[in-house]
Amino acid sequence: MSLRDSLDLIRAVRPDAGTAAIEHEIIAERASSLGAAERRVVTALEALAGAGPDRATALSDARRVVWEYFVQRELVGFRKHTDVIAELNIPPEVLAGLGAMPVRSKK
Repeated sequence: MSLRDSLDLIRAVRPDAGTAAIEHEIIAERASSLGAAERRVVTALEALAGAGPDRATALSDARRVVWEYFVQRELVGFRKHTDVIAELNIPPEVLAGLGAMPVRSKK
């Protein structure tokens, strides 16, 4: 029995449950994709921190990866990035390349 046959059978028994399995898979894929994007950010930031005198390439890579991560977050509904900027310790020099300004904490 194929997935389509299974979904048709589920819809026949419970019409509202027919899409539940697919919706669950979509949510799981979004979470997995977002996690992978975050791991790429962490890797790029580590490479930037360990970069020698020629940091230009590492900085460019970090900016690209962070931008991709922010886009991915926005696609799944996260509009504010302040928490992940702090949590991942994204340097101001990376954010400046994105056109973003780091949020300063109030003292």
